[in-house]
Amino acid sequence: MTGAARIYMAGPLGFSEAGRHFHDSVLVPYVRALGYEVLDPWALIEATKIEAARAMPWGPARQKAWERLNHEIAARNCAAIDGADGLVAVLDGPDVDSGTASEIGYAFARGKLIVGYRGDDRLSADNEASIVNLQVEYFIRESGGTIVTRYQDLESSLRSLFRSSIP
Repeated sequence: MTGAARIYMAGPLGFSEAGRHFHDSVLVPYVRALGYEVLDPWALIEATKIEAARAMPWGPARQKAWERLNHEIAARNCAAIDGADGLVAVLDGPDVDSGTASEIGYAFARGKLIVGYRGDDRLSADNEASIVNLQVEYFIRESGGTIVTRYQDLESSLRSLFRSSIP
């Protein structure tokens, strides 16, 4: 995929079994099939490191291991956003996940195109004029992006990145 635009996939889907399945089996393969290189934060750290921290007994050593791992995860995610051309943010839930909101704000500050995907029908907005938190929505729209309700609509929303990545 030489020259392919890179898309960082922000969202909380990796925290649940059902979410991981949709993320790994539907969303990521769909974006890859569109011709983008996917930067997947759920795959940036070795699973064995997380499992090792989880397996430790409760106490100061476990807390210290998580402190180191948390820093490593956050630093890798930050670097991946820096290296991305755009960001797809999953906005599902009763409120946008706090980590996802942080990634959206950071990507906006770095000048990245942000496209939100909200396949969740629940209300999650500050008022009837917004879809999600008004600040999150502002960052998405001001980046040149939009919010889609079907993952299949990501194709048209990301098209400008695809054209700009062709040499």
